[in-house]
Amino acid sequence: MTTINIRQIPGTWVVRSGGAVLGESARVLEVSEGDNAPVQFFPREDIAMAMLDRSDKTEDHATMGRLHYFDIVNMSSVNKNAAWSVETPNDTYAEIKDYLVFEKIDSLKVEEL
Repeated sequence: MTTINIRQIPGTWVVRSGGAVLGESARVLEVSEGDNAPVQFFPREDIAMAMLDRSDKTEDHATMGRLHYFDIVNMSSVNKNAAWSVETPNDTYAEIKDYLVFEKIDSLKVEEL
């Protein structure tokens, strides 16, 4: 069985797209599943959701539940399916409800301040 660890990570974290700040949070969760690289989850209320448009893409994740994707729209570009959320997570992942993950692409930066 895969070990799952969800913890709040210290510090204040920021996510940027095309130079624009999408959000800043001191309440970022990090999820580790087995040997996979940890993933940072940002609370939606700390993100400028006006810059995200829900896309048509959904995907079933084996352990978390259904992933719902978002396009990030800023003045210089649109990043298709660049963020995702699990709106009704399985019980093990209940803490990540209303949190977002940002894909690791060149035009997105997630970093600690």
